[in-house]
Amino acid sequence: DNLLFEEPSLNDVQFLEDQFYDFNRTATGIHDGRALGIFLRDDPGTILAAAVGHTWGGTCELREGWVVEARRRAGLGRRLLAAAEAEATRRGCSQLVLTTHSFQAPDFYRKLGFEVVSELPDYPRGHAYLGLRKSRV
Repeated sequence: DNLLFEEPSLNDVQFLEDQFYDFNRTATGIHDGRALGIFLRDDPGTILAAAVGHTWGGTCELREGWVVEARRRAGLGRRLLAAAEAEATRRGCSQLVLTTHSFQAPDFYRKLGFEVVSELPDYPRGHAYLGLRKSRV
């Protein structure tokens, strides 16, 4: 048995996520986990904005959100979050959670009703890593 330090492949990451989900659903008895992806594409199919995450146990966790720089401040982020919130509600979720860094978009999320529930200072150095939550979606 050798420990190897390497860049994980997408398959490796998916394997680990599947293992965590299997453990978590066994430990909690909650088996309703589902992936969530919302994409805005132009006519050729290029992604202009996207949000991905999952729903599980009454919570929607958004893990990644992005809008192409040329289209920022045009309402696409709000559209993504509104779509995620609507789908989360449809799936029976009562809260959305996400993380962001202090230099990214915490004010954007606050304007949409999220509250900062955790803060890890100096990640990265000179900034903070923030956990946010929006209840009763």
